[in-house]
Amino acid sequence: MLTKLEKNIIKELQKGLPLVPQPFAHLGEKLGLTEKELLEIIDQLMEKGYMKRMGAALRHHRVGFVANAMVVWQVPEDMVEEVGNKLAAHPEVTHCYQRKTYPHWKYNFYTMIHRQSREECYDLAEELSRLVGIKEYKLLFSTKELKKSSMAYFADEK
Repeated sequence: MLTKLEKNIIKELQKGLPLVPQPFAHLGEKLGLTEKELLEIIDQLMEKGYMKRMGAALRHHRVGFVANAMVVWQVPEDMVEEVGNKLAAHPEVTHCYQRKTYPHWKYNFYTMIHRQSREECYDLAEELSRLVGIKEYKLLFSTKELKKSSMAYFADEK
């Protein structure tokens, strides 16, 4: 069970790190901790498995990756594990999922790719196709980003 302090630390971390020279010192001060104490508690949360990782969320549109495609694949069931491992390991695939098929939708595997143009996305999808040996795929391009946020596990109390 998480303590109130641990919940407050997670609550602050899920807001994102402040853009200051020492973000953990800044957050520690806000929580009444030193930077070292805060980092020790974060390490403990990771060791206990409450936190899996900390990472940056890149706003890909802002840095020029304006072509975003979900590549939908038709992968035979006996190849799902092998194809999934290869696609998930590819550094330019950001999301990789297996999903159910339906009578009107035969695609059971999904990957997201981001490039600077649609042509580059098509080229990357072709490269991925050669890598996994799957030729049945389509690219579904994003036309507008309506929401992008991280999960917030502990909301601020009102």
